[in-house]
Amino acid sequence: MKKICAQLVLLPVLLLPSLLYAQGSQGLKGVEEEIGNIMKAYKAVGASVAIVDKGQVIYTKGFGYRDYEQKLPVTGATVFPIGSNTKSFTAALIGMLQDEHKVSVQAKPSAYIPRLQFFNDRMNEVVTVEDLLDHRSGIGGADGSFVLFPAADRMALMNRLPFLKPGGAPENSWIYSNFGYIILGTIAEQVYGDTWDRLVAGRIFKPLQMAHSSTSLEALFQAKEYSLPYGVYQDKIEKILYQKPDNDKPGAAVNSTAEDMARWMMLWLNKGVFRQQKLLSEDFVKNAMSMKAIIKGTPPDGPQQKSYLFGYGYGWNTSVYKGHYKVDHGGAVSGFSSNVVLFPVEQFGIVVLTNQQNSSLPYVIANMIANRMLGVDSGKAYAYEMERYDIVKPDKVIKPVNDDKKPTHPLEDFCGRYHNEGYGTFEVEKEGQQLYALFPGFRFRLEHRQYNTFRFRLTEDIPQQMDPDFELNFPVDNKGSITEVDMDIQKSTVFKKLAAR
Repeated sequence: MKKICAQLVLLPVLLLPSLLYAQGSQGLKGVEEEIGNIMKAYKAVGASVAIVDKGQVIYTKGFGYRDYEQKLPVTGATVFPIGSNTKSFTAALIGMLQDEHKVSVQAKPSAYIPRLQFFNDRMNEVVTVEDLLDHRSGIGGADGSFVLFPAADRMALMNRLPFLKPGGAPENSWIYSNFGYIILGTIAEQVYGDTWDRLVAGRIFKPLQMAHSSTSLEALFQAKEYSLPYGVYQDKIEKILYQKPDNDKPGAAVNSTAEDMARWMMLWLNKGVFRQQKLLSEDFVKNAMSMKAIIKGTPPDGPQQKSYLFGYGYGWNTSVYKGHYKVDHGGAVSGFSSNVVLFPVEQFGIVVLTNQQNSSLPYVIANMIANRMLGVDSGKAYAYEMERYDIVKPDKVIKPVNDDKKPTHPLEDFCGRYHNEGYGTFEVEKEGQQLYALFPGFRFRLEHRQYNTFRFRLTEDIPQQMDPDFELNFPVDNKGSITEVDMDIQKSTVFKKLAAR
C-alpha cells in the first residue's frame, strides 16, 4: 500500500518588497531558490522548467540531476516521459482530422473504426468522439485490460470493448479513461492510414521543431541526455524501472523536454498557430480548452480555496485559479511526474517535468510560478500541501494462510486458468503453501485474507504504473466447486475458470 507524506510547508519570502510578485517575468526574481527549497522538501532528484509569455520563451532551466548516481545535471534539453500530458497530442490529431473534414467529434467512434461495439446498446447509441475526448464515455478506468493483458495491437483491444463493463453512465458521468484515448489514437490511425507514432512525429513534432521529443523508450534512450526514473521509499531516494508504453501510447507515451514543450504551449496559447504555421483551427483550440465536462462544479468553500469549478475539455483540465481561467494537465508514469499549465487570457504557460514518482512536486512548482506571473499573494509566504507517495515494493514477510478463517477448499482447488473476454486469461498455481497468479507480464503472490478472499502481492520490482493491490474472491457455486473469481478491477470483474487442458 502506498504511503502518503503530507504536510503544510511555508516558504519564506525571498525578495525585496519592491520586487516581490511583480506581474509577469519581473516576478521571477529568486524563483530558482524557491524551486530548490521545494525540491529539497520533496527529496526530489531533478526537474526541468520552461515558461512562455506572450509568444516568447522567457525562462528555461534544469534543477538537480537526470542521473542521481552519476550526478549528471538536468537542463532544459533533458528528455522526460510526460505521461498523460500525451493526451493533448492525441486530441490535437483528432482536431486536425476535424479541421480537414475527415472526422467529426459529434460522430460515433464506430464511423471510423470498423465493427466497433461497446458494452451495451445505450453506449453504442450515444457515445461520440467528443465523449472520448472529455472522458464522458462511461468506459472509465479499464486500465487492467491493457496493462495486465497486453493485446497484439490496438485493433485487438477494440475487440474487447463489447465485454468491458462500463464504469459509469455515458454522457452523464465524468470518469477519467485512458482506454478512451486509446480509441482516439486508433481513430487517427484508421482515418490517416498511419501509425499513431508517425502521425505525432510528422504532424506535431516536425512542424513545431520539437526535435528532442519521441514516443518510445527506444527513442528516449537514443537521446543525448535523458532522465532516469526515481521514487522515494521510506524517505530514501531509489531508482526504479521505466514504464514501457505499448497499446496505451495515445494516452501516455510522449517523451519531451521543457524546451520542446515550450513550443507546444506556444501553439495552444496562439490559437493553433506556431510561427505563422497553422496546425489547428482556432475553433478546435477554443473547444479543447473549454469546460466540456464538469468534474466538480461546486462553488468554493471559502476565500481560502484557490481553485474551483473543475472541468475537462479535449485532453486538458480546466478550472478557475485565484480568479483566473486555467488550463492544465498532469502526467505520471513510472518514475516521472509532470504538469503543463496554460493561462490563455494572460497568455503565459508553464511546464514542469520531474523524475519523481507519483508526486505533487510539479504542480507545486507550477502554482508557485503562476502566483508570481499573475501577481497574486503579494508579500505572503508560499504555502502548499506536500503530497508524495512511497513506491510499491515486494513484501519481505510472506504471511501464511489465516488459520482462524481458512479457505473453504484446499489450495489446489483454486488453481487453474481464469478468463474474461474483456481482459484475457491468467493462471493460478500453487507453489509450496502459497498461491500465485500468472499474467502475461506479471507474477503476483496471492496473500490470503479470510475464507476465499486473497490479495495480489508483488514478488519482484515492477514499473510503478499501478499498485496491484487488487482483491480476489473465489465464490463456491451451487455444486460446491470453485468455478470463477471476482477481481475488484473496474469495481468488480468476474473471470470464469476454464476447463483443464
